[in-house]
Amino acid sequence: MHGLMVKQRRKLHRVQVEKAPRLGLIRPTPLGFQVTAYLHDGQTPEDYEDVLDKLAHAWRVHCVRLVSWKPGRVTLAATLVDPLDTVAGLEVTADGLLRVRAGLLDNGNAYVIDFRTVPHWLNVGATQSGKSNLANALIKGLAPQPVALVGFDLKGGVEFTPYRARLSALATERSECAALLGDLVGIIKARMALCRQYRVKNIWHPRLPDAIRPIPIVVFVDEMAELFLMADPDNEKEEVAAVATRLLRVAQLGRAFGIYLFVCGQRVGSDLGKGVTALRAQLTGRVCHMVNDDETAKMCLGDMDRRAVAAARQISPDRPGTAVVIGSDSRWHHARSVHVLEEEAEAAAERYAELTPSWALLTGGPAINVNDTAELDEQAVDEFANPDMDEVPV
Repeated sequence: MHGLMVKQRRKLHRVQVEKAPRLGLIRPTPLGFQVTAYLHDGQTPEDYEDVLDKLAHAWRVHCVRLVSWKPGRVTLAATLVDPLDTVAGLEVTADGLLRVRAGLLDNGNAYVIDFRTVPHWLNVGATQSGKSNLANALIKGLAPQPVALVGFDLKGGVEFTPYRARLSALATERSECAALLGDLVGIIKARMALCRQYRVKNIWHPRLPDAIRPIPIVVFVDEMAELFLMADPDNEKEEVAAVATRLLRVAQLGRAFGIYLFVCGQRVGSDLGKGVTALRAQLTGRVCHMVNDDETAKMCLGDMDRRAVAAARQISPDRPGTAVVIGSDSRWHHARSVHVLEEEAEAAAERYAELTPSWALLTGGPAINVNDTAELDEQAVDEFANPDMDEVPV
């Protein structure tokens, strides 16, 4: 057998990376225009992302975004005016099951929170930033839908008590949260058994009859830091560990069994414990309003996109409801939620109170005590295991 040898000549030449792009045809859009830039040798899409602010000033437009790319070219979208200034006249509406139109994105598209696509969300922001307003908007949008709402309100109940008529359960103390999370783990076990019986991997599979399809549950957590803070480690360590472990289990397994999380906090940092970092990894959707420190912005967005962190730190206090959002497309956008008065969300909760399923109906049994260490069946769920907090990067 004779080997085959191929000779190839290669020519090397210098390339100039910092070079003006070759622009294609300018196409008008409702908010401005789009243009294709053809990359020179040695250039990458990241080179253009790094100079978008410079392009906005050079073209005298509100902002420029890189919307797509293919080998050798990128598509840039220029916005002439800020669409977030027009959010005042909009209404929060339901846009399908577990979907809520909460406002506008900076590209003019609807700002949609879709729990079917992105099951778990982290929502952070300082006081008066719009963090609680977004939760109000979701409650208003989810109230008329056939879903169960659950509240964890570590502010003593002042945030979610006005919506009690539409909540199937409400916990206002950490011990109550531990018990309620235990119930949610029990619900996961029951739904897991149902899915095994019908040989499906989630409750949305068409093989599962509609008549026995479980009710989806959306869990709102306000002031996540209060779940992990310990004033007396000797007496509170066990309770905090129970809350952290159960909340992480719900985040790991909840999507397949129709349980979704919307976790809110003023400040979220690695100093709260390794459980917070592990939980963050399960919260795919990120919403960062104006925050008071770099650590919270980095904790929310830093593992996704460094440019998003810088954008979040530039949000002005005089634009409440404005946030940097990373959702289903894995790209970050500026977004602004519609201002929803507490009275509006409360009225929606009262109007659709008859849709609230009882907690007894959802659980089929009593609450699990804080000290109960009942485990999920690890043989039934290969991907589940007790989280090893020592191996979680901080």
